[in-house]
Amino acid sequence: MKKNNQYSVFSKVLTVFFIALCLVWVMPIFEVLINSFKSNNYVNMDPFALPNAESYVGLANYIKGMTFGNYPFLKSVSYSLLITVASVALILMCCSMSAWYIARVKSAVSNIFYYLCLFSMIVPFQMVMFTLTFTADQLNLNTPWTIPIIYLGFGAGLAIFMFIGFVKGLPLEIEEAAAIDGCGPIRTFFSVVLPMLKPTLISVGILELMWVWNDYLLPYLVLDRTKYMTIPIHVQYLKGSYGTVDLGATMAVIMLSIIPIIVVYMFAQKHIIKGVAAGAVKG
Repeated sequence: MKKNNQYSVFSKVLTVFFIALCLVWVMPIFEVLINSFKSNNYVNMDPFALPNAESYVGLANYIKGMTFGNYPFLKSVSYSLLITVASVALILMCCSMSAWYIARVKSAVSNIFYYLCLFSMIVPFQMVMFTLTFTADQLNLNTPWTIPIIYLGFGAGLAIFMFIGFVKGLPLEIEEAAAIDGCGPIRTFFSVVLPMLKPTLISVGILELMWVWNDYLLPYLVLDRTKYMTIPIHVQYLKGSYGTVDLGATMAVIMLSIIPIIVVYMFAQKHIIKGVAAGAVKG
């Protein structure tokens, strides 16, 4: 009985601790939200104060953020959407097929490829970014239509690692039965293996989506910024004369960029947990 009481107290302490930790994590987003409705002067003077009758400007910051400068905000949204969708689709397709091959074909080549993918997760991006920029220019990978190829290289490590963990838990007898029925490797993958990969496909897709959508450094280094901007790059160009920044408009654009990710994560968090757990347990 005493042991149960101690466990109950410990559980309550942990609950309070994690609630407080969650509030700490949410506070920056809340601060961005309230400041997006305040005028620039009040954001500078007291960024932690709630909007009042004097500081509240309604949707003026959102309108200014979307219309400021010579580059349309909706154009940045379209390029971010194009890059994100293309990159995630490419990563999911290529990495799921590669993971299936690595998990089923036991050879030195597949092992080397697997460890190279793991190694890519360890190498910091800063070590290769200057070489990457030069290579991207030489190979014409500096457009929104070609930059997904670069994202495939950087996102393959985590994706293959998660996919392999799930593929190893799939019963091999199902694939053997498909082969007996006349299915080749490609048809077996798309008709048998891919449908069973759905939990991991969803979790990997969401994780990669959040990464690509919010990424600033790679598009900034690779893309021609006179022609193409993503939303994170667009935020950096909300500057007036002499380098002054309208913080209210900046906060508004930041909110517009993170709302889609928050909504996607809220509706898909159970799939993320399920997919990660499945890959970890079955690996």
